[in-house]
Amino acid sequence: MPTAMLPRSTDLPPPDERLVMPECGFEIVDGEVFAVSPAHEPHGSQHSKLSAILEAHCAPGYNAASDMLTRTGWRDDFAPDGSIYPLARDPVTGGRQLEELAFEVVVTESLAHAGKKAAKLCGRGVRRVFAIDVERGRCLEWSVAMDGWEILGADAAIEDQALVPALSIRDLVSAGSADDAVARALLAKRNAVFEEALEARQAEIREEGREEGREEGRAEALRRAIVSVLSARGLAVSPQGQTEILETTDAELLRRWVVGATTCASAAALLASR
Repeated sequence: MPTAMLPRSTDLPPPDERLVMPECGFEIVDGEVFAVSPAHEPHGSQHSKLSAILEAHCAPGYNAASDMLTRTGWRDDFAPDGSIYPLARDPVTGGRQLEELAFEVVVTESLAHAGKKAAKLCGRGVRRVFAIDVERGRCLEWSVAMDGWEILGADAAIEDQALVPALSIRDLVSAGSADDAVARALLAKRNAVFEEALEARQAEIREEGREEGREEGRAEALRRAIVSVLSARGLAVSPQGQTEILETTDAELLRRWVVGATTCASAAALLASR
């Protein structure tokens, strides 16, 4: 094809214009058709966690997707395992906008093949592309400058305008449950359901505190009543007896002592009647 006839980047088809039939189980890279097979356990499990984590970390104005086909060129139509894209529709086409972040879960697929797709995504305009290497427990980011993968530190985090809060690499590559990562993200985003639950729990704690205060007030009144009745009857209370009365928290026992104080032979006898 003469150079003048090569399509310019501005002439590329919209990202949601299809070259393959959606849901058909195939994708196209460099004009070559690849079957997208159902996932084995490691890939399937990590894919599920990735979907949950991306959904929870989406910043306002963005949406998360799994296995969403994207046209990166005239001979390419493939789907990253996970992606984040703007919610607003494309002002020109009315379709969806190009994703800004893309994620590949790498197990059976080689990093080289994932790198080919990453280069095409970045070439189309995707800002950042990541690979989650399940077998090695690591996360990599595609570097346009280096034309290759860069390994991200295990204690690092992905900070981006499309993510709230920053996405922990440790959470992203963890083989465990995604629950904690999702919960931390929802708390950081002040999710309405979490906020409501926290407010309800705080109200319960305050009410428990008030009830404990009321109980302690009633107990203190009973202790004073015991000492007052014994004193009115001329029955002395030893220092040890006073300490025992003051340290008793059993409300039922204190009530019995109040009644018993009116008829007991001595303070010692009353306190012995537990």
